[in-house]
Amino acid sequence: MPSDIASSLTTPKSPPAWRRGRLHLGEPALAWAIAAITLVPLAVVLLSLLEPQTDIWAHLGEYVLPRLLANTAWLIAGVAVGTLVLGVSLAWLTAVYDFPGRRHFAWMLALPLAMPAYVLAFVQIGLYDFTGPLQTLLRDWFGDSRWFPDIRARGGVILTLTFALYPYVYLLARNAFLTQGHRALEAAQSLGLSRRQGFWRVALPMARPWLVGGLTLALMECLADFGTVATFNYDTFTTAIYKAWFALFNLKAASQLASLLVLAVLALALFEQRVRGDKRYTAAGRGGQARPDRLAGWRSALAVVACLLVLALAFFVPLLQLLLWARSVAAEQLDLRYLGFVGRSLLLSASAALGLVLLAVGLAYAVRRRGDLASRLAARLATLGYAVPGTVLAVGVFIPIAWLDNRLMDAVRALGLGQPTQILQGTLAVMLLAYSARFLAVAFEPTQSAMQRITASQEEAAASMGLGRRAILRRIHLPMLRGGLFTAALMVFVDVMKEMPITLMTRPFGWDTLAVRVFEMTSEGQWEMAALPSLAIVLAGLVPVILLARETEKRS
Repeated sequence: MPSDIASSLTTPKSPPAWRRGRLHLGEPALAWAIAAITLVPLAVVLLSLLEPQTDIWAHLGEYVLPRLLANTAWLIAGVAVGTLVLGVSLAWLTAVYDFPGRRHFAWMLALPLAMPAYVLAFVQIGLYDFTGPLQTLLRDWFGDSRWFPDIRARGGVILTLTFALYPYVYLLARNAFLTQGHRALEAAQSLGLSRRQGFWRVALPMARPWLVGGLTLALMECLADFGTVATFNYDTFTTAIYKAWFALFNLKAASQLASLLVLAVLALALFEQRVRGDKRYTAAGRGGQARPDRLAGWRSALAVVACLLVLALAFFVPLLQLLLWARSVAAEQLDLRYLGFVGRSLLLSASAALGLVLLAVGLAYAVRRRGDLASRLAARLATLGYAVPGTVLAVGVFIPIAWLDNRLMDAVRALGLGQPTQILQGTLAVMLLAYSARFLAVAFEPTQSAMQRITASQEEAAASMGLGRRAILRRIHLPMLRGGLFTAALMVFVDVMKEMPITLMTRPFGWDTLAVRVFEMTSEGQWEMAALPSLAIVLAGLVPVILLARETEKRS
């Protein structure tokens, strides 16, 4: 997604004739007003670096930062290697070779995207911990299971996040291998290279932009993760920010830690841009896709086993375990409280989807009408929030809201209208504001793509018939945007339903959702109790993943 956003900045387009002429300031102002939703919290967090608290930094430097930096470095390195190895190898296997079930495996390998990493985390612990069914079975068979690796160690966190995030690399790498063109590999083979040598010396270098894009997304999700590392009790920046705020009640320490995380995310985004550079990668030859080579014998069986093994470990076995746990507690746990959890999750997700689609339409419309650098820069900055962890945005939204709240309460008291303890804090509006900063990119990308399919000639034809700007927006743009808007709303809906740190840190008192219920149960080690809300989240997440996979297969 960051690469698509970047391309919108580097490809200036002239507005059609009907939009040139008078200078309209409304569109740039609209674009920058929407961008402010993301920029204000980021600026608040970064500005905290200008007011360093020496006692806080002394404490952080001596007791906190060394452990956080080491844990985060190990996590980033491990997940980078794991997602690259798993994603690229599976993408190459399903794009270049033919074996039984290849077409089904091609889309099913994206299914782990439907399972939030924090859900996969507690299921993995429940399955592979000392008291879990696997080690119990091993002890029954062999009398001892101490040789089995500890799932709660660093390797367990890396393995869990690798299984949850490898589809980012897999989807982009597969698209690259499918579109590189048959002639490139044929040319390599005509020069005496084998198919394997062609992979290392031709296909892999040509796929570098896609691999970097997928890896960047996976690592940003890794940096932003809160639920997984909290379940494993593995301290990273996100857990430290949460503890500084809610355990130590030290908002300044939380903002100082958050500022470091923002700098890390920006460094990652710059790394992606630098690796891409000014190079251009195009398909080699028309007609593009390589005809899969038919595997036979043990090679075919090995390919099937590899795909089945990854799918089983990353999706189907955890899903089966969730179903078993949910069935065991359903009679006892499934009561009226779940109507509240589900109702609040649906209300939040639907409200966020509606609001973000409106913001995305406004932003995409402003960029299309003006098409200048200022509008495109505003769109780029407005969508930065997707790369920023939810814990950081929660801190960045809460600080200015708290400041504004204090000013409002002083005014209310001065006017003799009462003694309020808070006005804006702890309201749904704050949650929705933080969601908007985090997920605007999710709504903007499908909307912008749909907007680009509307040609300038269609707009000019409407303008020549006497339609004004609002009429063109209502009668031309919105009807033609329906597909893109539906996709945007669906993706935001599911992302908000899964979102944990923003919900935890900004929700009104007692406002528990499915994700909050999962966190509360997993923090107490009650895996079975967490299965019911987790299952609802996974089933909701399956819808967009299946739609995305089907769309990808159609294009391939």
